[in-house]
Amino acid sequence: MRGITFSAAVLAVTAVSVAAYKAPEAGAAIPSSVPSHSQTMTYQLYAGGINAVRAKLDISLESPERYHLQLDAHTRGFLGRIVPWEGTFQTKGWRLRDGERPEQHKSIATFRNDEDIKRYHYGRDGSFRKLEIVENGKSKPQNDLEKELVQGTTDVLTATLNILNNVAYNNSCEGSAEVFDGKRRFELVFREKGTETLKSNRYNIFDGDAIECEVEVVPVAGAWHSRPRGWASIQEQGREKGSLPTVWLAQMDDKGPAIPVKMRVKTDYGVLFMHLIGYKNGTKQLGVVDG
Repeated sequence: MRGITFSAAVLAVTAVSVAAYKAPEAGAAIPSSVPSHSQTMTYQLYAGGINAVRAKLDISLESPERYHLQLDAHTRGFLGRIVPWEGTFQTKGWRLRDGERPEQHKSIATFRNDEDIKRYHYGRDGSFRKLEIVENGKSKPQNDLEKELVQGTTDVLTATLNILNNVAYNNSCEGSAEVFDGKRRFELVFREKGTETLKSNRYNIFDGDAIECEVEVVPVAGAWHSRPRGWASIQEQGREKGSLPTVWLAQMDDKGPAIPVKMRVKTDYGVLFMHLIGYKNGTKQLGVVDG
């Protein structure tokens, strides 16, 4: 049970956060040309058939110059009572000609009474400025971070927004980006598997064509364990079962970025599914839109 819960929590964050990006080729549409726009999505995650995690993703292109992203997730029901976990992940940044660029990324993760806060600061030029960590109210200085760990990286939510724009503008999820998570640097690689027509059902409200993308996390530098743990462990479990984590991306509104509409991960504890259960954009609302 603990293994299923852990896998569910990791998937909830990663499913709507992990993505990759390469700058558009010359002549391609520029992501930052998307006008001001906002979308809110609600997701339900099932682990081994258990209704395990609820997540909400807000994508806000606040102006031609600024964007804001927020992901909230928490365990619920029976699992929420025995493993009370919740997380909030926020990014604000600049919209530039070569794509979105973070100014600050903040993560707050709470398990029982333990709270872990991380703030990542970036420069407009793409440089990494500093990392702040607070654990249970106590600051933990992060001095002298090695350049090979941090420079040239982005945060996972901004990487997500860039690939969603790439899907919307170029109809492709192929790409890669490097992310620093506070301890490790890794490359996120997306490989397009094709287009699939999904039908709405009692689990998922999306109905239409979606791009199917396989996701792989590739270690680059930092404190990686000799044996895979966390998402890396889940990824390898899927590889052994013949399928890396897979996400389906599609546009719900042709004026804004694409969104994740479904995700599937095969693990030793069973198959985990993330389903889109709610969507809101201005006056348009489908399903249940809450956290």
